[in-house]
Amino acid sequence: MTIRFSAATHVGRVRKINEDSILALPDQKIWVVADGMGGHAAGDYASQTIVDTIAMIEPDLPPGDLMRGLRQAILQAHGIIRDEAKAKNLGTIGATIVALILTDEHFVAFWAGDSRLYRFRDGKMAMLTTDHSLVAELVLSGELSWDEAELHPQSNAITRAVGVGDELELDKIRGDVVSGDRLLLCSDGLTKYATFNTLEKMVIGAPIETIADQLIGFALDAGGGDNISIIVIDVI
Repeated sequence: MTIRFSAATHVGRVRKINEDSILALPDQKIWVVADGMGGHAAGDYASQTIVDTIAMIEPDLPPGDLMRGLRQAILQAHGIIRDEAKAKNLGTIGATIVALILTDEHFVAFWAGDSRLYRFRDGKMAMLTTDHSLVAELVLSGELSWDEAELHPQSNAITRAVGVGDELELDKIRGDVVSGDRLLLCSDGLTKYATFNTLEKMVIGAPIETIADQLIGFALDAGGGDNISIIVIDVI
């Protein structure tokens, strides 16, 4: 399996600090987007702690050990962030996460919060993760679409994050990958502006070398109200 990818992050047009962190470890086939919680102290510390901890995973692990190592690294970061917040009396700090592993002809992803993973295959897009947020409950009950949920007044209210709460509940999805698949990991700095239809039009067929920057540019032109992080991966 040959992999090509494009990755970019941007502070946006409104915030002074980029609280997002991204990680690309193509040799280990690990990619991560972490979004520090807006409105909380030290969100940038939280997201950077996540990617730094994941980056310490031992290289050349077999797939099963790699999956367990990624999960353990995220849980370890959860404890580090909680301890830091308590030691420095910072209140609640944390970060969302979406983390992807590719192994042979399969993928595994872990996530908490509203950073997302999409797959583009045969001209169609599928959202593989489900947001942990208040508005996600309205989507799952059929009251709103995901696009409509982005316009809801409580669209930023997430219900899970690394570093928040005693125990971190990570969701996991696994599945197959085939030649021609394109995968997108992103923070909500993109999805608050990009509808499903927009993503399909922009991502399908775009050159891998420039697609991350193109998506950043789209979010900036649409307002850039939050930090924006993009990782696009092609399976060849």
